[in-house]
Amino acid sequence: MDARDVLGAALLDEVPGLYRYARTLARDRTQAEDLVQETLTRALEKADTFRGDSSPATWLHRILHNLAVDRARRSREVPVDDVAEAVETLWGDDAYTVDAETVALRAQTRADLEDALVHLPVPYRSAVLLHDVEGLTALEVATVQSVSLPAAKQRLRRGRMMLVSELARGPERRAALKGVPMRCRDARSQVSDFLDGDLDDAQAALVVRHLEACPTCPPLYAALVATTEALGDRRTRQGDRDPDSVVPPDLARRVGALLDRATD
Repeated sequence: MDARDVLGAALLDEVPGLYRYARTLARDRTQAEDLVQETLTRALEKADTFRGDSSPATWLHRILHNLAVDRARRSREVPVDDVAEAVETLWGDDAYTVDAETVALRAQTRADLEDALVHLPVPYRSAVLLHDVEGLTALEVATVQSVSLPAAKQRLRRGRMMLVSELARGPERRAALKGVPMRCRDARSQVSDFLDGDLDDAQAALVVRHLEACPTCPPLYAALVATTEALGDRRTRQGDRDPDSVVPPDLARRVGALLDRATD
């Protein structure tokens, strides 16, 4: 069996692990599903490039990791270097400590653990998940992330430190969000559907209550509304000025030709 056959035979078996990794790496279930689907699509497209130098699991996780990093860059997460410097400074302070019992208890609670993980920048979140959840070696993590072995070990070390600090900060976040219905990540995953009027009355009411009480989500929603309205205004202005300018004539002809050939 050649390398491509090995990959093909492994694809289905690797889906649960890929989804588990994506589910915590991504910010919501829909993003995780999209990441897995896109990973498998890319893998099938690039099957000829799989040489068997690494396991199918490592190769597939590398594709998913790269997709997740690209998405994080587009979403403009907090600069990774800033977060890394902050955790090194924090843990370098002899006076800094945490309540180990609280951290251990929260780590055993799925919602608390996921809430803490999602606050880690993608490279560090990925290193922790790949090594401590998926069981990849540090060398395999380095392969997935396309970094050196020392860099992978550093990311794992920093990622674990960040996770402990985030778990310790859980009570602070809960206090800030006391009385706020829904978690921010859940509200933000539904806010686009809320904007479009696609939620049922009960779910829409929950989002409204969240926006009324949350200290961080209302500016994000206001910015989303303003951006969406600006895009709609742009479409309207272009349509009023020159309807044909929205789709260039040459592109319109090529699209028409494609449709004609498809229906012949």
